[in-house]
Amino acid sequence: MLRTARGERSTVDVAAAGLSAETLRKIETGRAPTPAFFTVAALAGALGLSLDEVATPAAPPGAATESAVA
Repeated sequence: MLRTARGERSTVDVAAAGLSAETLRKIETGRAPTPAFFTVAALAGALGLSLDEVATPAAPPGAATESAVA
């Protein structure tokens, strides 16, 4: 999802959100499978994604989201 959202932007461009390009590479390749919430929030902001957009694909199958419950 991150690679798709990043599009043509380099890892260095996106990493300007406050983390290293290497950290972004690790997240994208699965070598950092559980990044901290604030890292995810910073990446979402840098990529123009809402936290809901980021959380939905990560939710276990069948898990209800708050928007689905409301």
